[in-house]
Amino acid sequence: MFRLDPITQSKLQRFRSLKRGYGSFLVLCGLLLMSAFAELLVGSRALIVKYRGHYYFPTYAAFHPGTDFGEDYSYEANYRKLKDRFATEARGDWALLPPVPYNPYENSFEEGIYPPTPPSFSQRHFLGTDTTGRDVLARLFYGFRIAMTFSLLFLVLVYVVGIAIGCAMGFFGGVFDLLMQRAIEIWSNIPFLYIVIIVASIVTPNFLLLLGIVVLFSWTDMTYYMRTAAYREKARDYVAAARVLGAGSGRIIFRHILPNVLSLTVTFMPFTISGAITLLTALDFLGFGLPPPTPSWGELLEQGTSNLNAPWIVSSAFFALVIVLSLVTFIGEAIREAFDPKKFTIYQ
Repeated sequence: MFRLDPITQSKLQRFRSLKRGYGSFLVLCGLLLMSAFAELLVGSRALIVKYRGHYYFPTYAAFHPGTDFGEDYSYEANYRKLKDRFATEARGDWALLPPVPYNPYENSFEEGIYPPTPPSFSQRHFLGTDTTGRDVLARLFYGFRIAMTFSLLFLVLVYVVGIAIGCAMGFFGGVFDLLMQRAIEIWSNIPFLYIVIIVASIVTPNFLLLLGIVVLFSWTDMTYYMRTAAYREKARDYVAAARVLGAGSGRIIFRHILPNVLSLTVTFMPFTISGAITLLTALDFLGFGLPPPTPSWGELLEQGTSNLNAPWIVSSAFFALVIVLSLVTFIGEAIREAFDPKKFTIYQ
């Protein structure tokens, strides 16, 4: 069974005792869980449809054309209209829709009313619609899932590359360290935004391409922290003892040095996630991020600032961004305090 050492358990206990940070962690985990099953809360497909004694589950099941439910069209059924029809006919058929019965891509228009439209509880546009009639809450919800997926993948890739190169630089030193430092200095001086603009002018950057470009220019900062930590740790007695016992360089780095500098990497995680969310939002706002019509907070902010007569657009995106970044910042502060080595170091 995997068991944590007493020092790590003390750090985790300290983290749980920090109410603001631990509460923010629970709230953010709840939001992530909700976003993982976003289709059950926000979407145009019905959760359950009962029609002529048969049950259908369109949300995660196969495509159902309107003809499956007695309509005269072959494209996907409009479940909102279907629900109204069932209620009018009163034959025992019914449809259960998500609380927000709109997906982030569909345009919702009403006769004689032009978007953007203000919040309406009767139409279930709880945060109104944007300039093309798409539900703002739906785009916020799915935009959150995309932003968090982007930031978590960014975190993993940056840490894998930065930790591996940084530990190697600090552990081996010498010519390898000098050459890598010069290469990183040159690479760090390449203007990131210009590269994104050039790539966006040649091809339409999709999710993976944009993630790759961002990671390509963001791993260098982590190498300096890990280089310093590895350089310090390799002078410890436990490293010398491991060498005497015949441990190779790879084993020493990954089994001995890396676990002892884990607290350094953990404390940077929330701030790396926060930076990735901000970066993606800024790129989308400038028009160099994810291609339309991808749900994006930056795209909503751009719409809102261009249409100040519809304040619900910019205010919704702004407050969503502030809330999420505040949660991540509170978590980061709590982790930094809980994993502070001065609180768990014993001097003899």
